[in-house]
Amino acid sequence: MVGPRGQESQGPQQVETREDEEQNIKLTEILELLVAAGYFRARIKGLSPFDKVVGGMTWCITTCNFDIDVDLLFQENSTIGQKIALTEKIVSVLPKMKCPHRLEPHQIQGLDFIHIFPVVQWLVKRAIETREEMGDYIRSYSISQFQKTHRLPEDDEFMQRKEKAVKTVNDIFEVYKPQRKYKRQKGAEELLDEESKVHATLLEYGRRYGFSRQAGKTEQAEDKKIVLPSGLAASGKAEPCDEDDLQAAEELRIKTLMTGMAAMATEEGKLTASTVGQIVGLQSDEIKQIVSEYAEKQSELSAEERPERLGAAQQHRRKVASLNKQILQKTKLLEELQAKCADLQAKCTEAKKTLTEVKSYSEKLDKEMAALETIESQADSSVLQNLRALVAMNENLKSQEQEFKAHCREEMERLQQNIENLKAEAAESGEEEETNKLIDQQYKTEKDKLQKIRLLLARRNREIAILQRKIDEVPSRAELTQYQKRFIELYSQVSATHKETKQFFTLYNTLDDKKVYLEKEVNLLNSIHDNFHQAMASSGSREQFLRQMEQIVEGIKQNRMKMEKKKQENKMRRDQLNDEYLELLEKQRLYFKTVKEFKEECRKNEMLLSKLKASSS
Repeated sequence: MVGPRGQESQGPQQVETREDEEQNIKLTEILELLVAAGYFRARIKGLSPFDKVVGGMTWCITTCNFDIDVDLLFQENSTIGQKIALTEKIVSVLPKMKCPHRLEPHQIQGLDFIHIFPVVQWLVKRAIETREEMGDYIRSYSISQFQKTHRLPEDDEFMQRKEKAVKTVNDIFEVYKPQRKYKRQKGAEELLDEESKVHATLLEYGRRYGFSRQAGKTEQAEDKKIVLPSGLAASGKAEPCDEDDLQAAEELRIKTLMTGMAAMATEEGKLTASTVGQIVGLQSDEIKQIVSEYAEKQSELSAEERPERLGAAQQHRRKVASLNKQILQKTKLLEELQAKCADLQAKCTEAKKTLTEVKSYSEKLDKEMAALETIESQADSSVLQNLRALVAMNENLKSQEQEFKAHCREEMERLQQNIENLKAEAAESGEEEETNKLIDQQYKTEKDKLQKIRLLLARRNREIAILQRKIDEVPSRAELTQYQKRFIELYSQVSATHKETKQFFTLYNTLDDKKVYLEKEVNLLNSIHDNFHQAMASSGSREQFLRQMEQIVEGIKQNRMKMEKKKQENKMRRDQLNDEYLELLEKQRLYFKTVKEFKEECRKNEMLLSKLKASSS
């Protein structure tokens, strides 16, 4: 207990920790990771490695936004108690965050950067991922908040385009809204069931429901009876129909519905190609395109056949439309040709670039060949002959190697064939069964030996594990040094608290004694004051009062002498203890100096032993 008391005047003793090259490398990697993640306080040179690493871990845990019931308040230059509490909190939080790496509080306090590095690496990765998620969330939230109160020029343009687009869509709906083609006659039979009403309504608008494409063709043939001659209509009726009973009944019902309808006033006596397409039910893009092309061709043919019936303006419009169509076709062809030309130009540019590279490479080879020829002309002819002979020998050896490999393959195939033949002969002679029995017996024997060896190996592994646990229970030199450092710091803290408490006790006792003496003095003065008038009344009482006063003064002088004597004794004892304390301090300095020299000699011894081993190996 003498050693730690000597350290009170020198401050806490700095115990040496393990600082090898690998620890320093890991510390540098940890600080680089923290700086890359955004913890720039790791760059401050005035902070200790403990403050940098623990501060970075606390920052990463806080950045991860993990819901934990722990107060991770980090302060720089904390006391040993605060450091221990903070490291224990960090270690308790890591399993809750599902950290795959284990870490102990003494490893953080002892600055074991080799074990701290994977934890910091995982925390930095988790912090970066969390920050990216929160960044996307905050960005989308800020955009939504901005759009509530502000508008960009693009938004105004979009609103204008939106109004035009909505208007255009409404116009298109208005133009292409359903148009009624047929109307039921007034004297037609009344429809009773709902399905017939639905069919009739759809037929009024040129739609059909619940029949196949073949049925549509039949209706198309029926509708064409309106405009076809009677002979063609009769021939159309003669075509065979192979529909089943269900389709026949449906067709009959549709015919019945159509007999009670009449065409609208605007469409009466007129059957266009679009109406036919709607009635048939094949409203595909191909049919519409074919119908439109057919109508255009028919109009062009009619205009060419009967030019005298058309006016000059109508002929001009038709020619302009035809020329515009040809211009569009030629424009499309021009665009295709321009695209092909651009592709060909790009390919030509690449080919020129490749040709330039090949030419430069060829020139380079020519220069190297010329340089080699110059060197060859300047070199010794005997050396060149030796080189040529060696090259020829190398080529010869390569060819021999290939021939040898081919021969080996042929020999291997021949031997494999011999093995197959021997196996076939052994199977025929019955010797293979005995061989198999011997092999099985040997296999079982070797398997039993392997099992025994595995059992022995498992037993040895258990013994090794037990010894390993016993070895792990014994603390290492670094851990002992760390424990010594922590105990010294704790003892310093306890000693300081104890010293402060003793000072409070001493102050209390001194003030209490002072209070007692003051009370005695006050009582004495009060008694003198009370008895003074009575003592002065007569001469006898006055003499008695004076004698009492002399006795009181004599007692006070004796008490003073005793207190001064006690003071001198305490002073001598203090001087003696101070001399002993200085001697112990000198011994402590000598002890630390000896330990430092011993460590230096041990380090030199290890270096010499390593050099000796290296030279012997």
